[in-house]
Amino acid sequence: MENKCGYSKRNWAVPIPIYESHEQLVTYFAEQARRDHERQHYAQNRCIADLWEDDRRKLLTLPEHEFEAFRLGTAVVNKYGEIRVDERTVPLLGAATPGSEVLIQTFWDRLVILNGQHEQIREVPRPYTGRTVDIPWSQVCAGWLRKPRSVTHSQFLCMLPEILQAYVTVKDLTERKDRLQAMSHWCDIYTIEQIQEVMALLGQDTPVTRITAVLGVKYGSRDLPATWEETLSPPGTRAEGSLQRYDQLVGVS
Repeated sequence: MENKCGYSKRNWAVPIPIYESHEQLVTYFAEQARRDHERQHYAQNRCIADLWEDDRRKLLTLPEHEFEAFRLGTAVVNKYGEIRVDERTVPLLGAATPGSEVLIQTFWDRLVILNGQHEQIREVPRPYTGRTVDIPWSQVCAGWLRKPRSVTHSQFLCMLPEILQAYVTVKDLTERKDRLQAMSHWCDIYTIEQIQEVMALLGQDTPVTRITAVLGVKYGSRDLPATWEETLSPPGTRAEGSLQRYDQLVGVS
């Protein structure tokens, strides 16, 4: 193939062809290749097109499915529900139990995590691709809730804004559990940025119920009708401001 590239360059591009568009250049090279196909082979004294037909019959059919190259490895889920692979911490909370072994398919651009039944449970991009992956904060907080003391040792703590780091690392374990349970619930509904904004507004010592209420008022999506259609009053009374019609209906004066 390399020899043919050199042959094409020397015979079809010397002198350098002049063209006005890439399409024109492609057409020019395609015509040169067609003419070359009709040339006699220097050693076999047969037309190159005929030789190609002989070789083409020997070619194997291409597979229907694309071959994907990957390296297969294993990892053990730590007590925090995480695995460490490719210099990255991957959370598997809720998808794999601590102490269990998972399979890792390392592709050129991504990591695919499989459970013991070869079912995919997570996919994350390789670090050098520059792509980011969303952290399942609700699952992370749920995992912390099962082991509240593990919060300060988790790789994910430093990824939270400072105000939320302080919020979930309160020393009192009972209070920490309440906050982690609330965080797990909030992260199912709101973004980390929204929670951070409300926390900065109210302060870390604000009761969970008040933070929940403010989040709901500020960011909650409530599908309220634009106009309220009143359907409870009897016909003939809905458009009247006076209550006289009600008195007549119930028989009082």
